[in-house]
Amino acid sequence: MAESKIPLIAIVGPTASGKTSLAVEICKRYDAEAVSCDSMQIYKGMNIATAKPTEEEMQGIPHHLIGFLDSDEPFSVAKYCEMAKDVIYDINSRGKKAVLVGGTGLYYSSLVDNIEFLQEETDFEYREFLKRRAEEHGAQVLLDELQKIDPEAASELHINNLGRIIRALEINHTTGKTKTIQNEESRKTPSPFLTSAICLDARDRQFLYDRINKRVDIMLKNGLLEEAKAFFDSPLGRTARQAIGYKELNPYFKNEKSLDECVENLKMQTRHYAKRQLTWFRRDEKIKFLYIDDYSSGEEFLDAACNIIERSAADEK
Repeated sequence: MAESKIPLIAIVGPTASGKTSLAVEICKRYDAEAVSCDSMQIYKGMNIATAKPTEEEMQGIPHHLIGFLDSDEPFSVAKYCEMAKDVIYDINSRGKKAVLVGGTGLYYSSLVDNIEFLQEETDFEYREFLKRRAEEHGAQVLLDELQKIDPEAASELHINNLGRIIRALEINHTTGKTKTIQNEESRKTPSPFLTSAICLDARDRQFLYDRINKRVDIMLKNGLLEEAKAFFDSPLGRTARQAIGYKELNPYFKNEKSLDECVENLKMQTRHYAKRQLTWFRRDEKIKFLYIDDYSSGEEFLDAACNIIERSAADEK
């Protein structure tokens, strides 16, 4: 079965861990092309805040699914998976390998695990009814109701995550199936990919945090403030204004906080985001971890990554 699958290399991990540069070197070694797995790099104009690779950083390697969407256009993980599969199939048909690179865990897992997105009806009237109940009686009432219907889904949700609690109840209301059952059914079809996945991490957490802080400083020097201001001034920037790197600067634009305060908050929020990214990827036992602070030489680091890729591919055969 593994013989018929399409080989896929994946470089994932937290922001500022060096995914782009490693992916480019791997592409050069394996005659491959890069496929972005980043939910914000898909948008046009969001270059500095999302650390979109520059032409110089790409080193001539084709990069797909970057900067193709206007910032006011809706997009979904289902659409991402559809487009990413098409790109990977095309790369494979040309006798090349694909290297998936990015830090959006939901995009990665949905694509690699071949999640099937079921068509779900939206009952706006029922959704509003649930919102009113939460306003009148508190979110705990809805979470308790979900606990009776779908205890597994309820156990994974925090009381503050009202939107997901409501969505789980709505799925049951419109389909007659629990969210847990739908999740199980969505994984029935095996993945078409033979994936060798590496997550970049640091043994010393401060090592990674220092890289994040330095990256924010570089972004500011490269014009992050001007880029963020342009989106806040634009009526088309709704999605962009919610991105890390933009929303933290809004209090400065509104004269509510100093620039230094906003920058410190941006660094903190980016560190928190990196922690969430690592938590997501650690749940997948198929992903191998590579620690960036174990290597002083770029060549040794690349060799270690390639050894993981080759061992992983051999183990699947």
